[in-house]
Amino acid sequence: MIAANFTEFRTNLTTYLNEVEDNNETLIIKRGTGNGAVLISLKEYNSLLETMHLLKSKENAAHLYQSIEQMKAGEIVRKDLKELLNNE
Repeated sequence: MIAANFTEFRTNLTTYLNEVEDNNETLIIKRGTGNGAVLISLKEYNSLLETMHLLKSKENAAHLYQSIEQMKAGEIVRKDLKELLNNE
């Protein structure tokens, strides 16, 4: 996470945008008045939206958390692509 005041951000706009986009950084832009703002990459934003979408259903969230616990416990089923395609 990096931070800049508004003047620094405006002066070095390209540098900050490259840092956010290329290195998946989060930029806090501080202002003299107001609470400031946060800048994240489009990739990170889309990831957050996808996570929120997947977790907004209680049933889906429970299924995902159960799958994570099964994976941590070593309860993994492996299938190769040919096997999956033959079952369709």
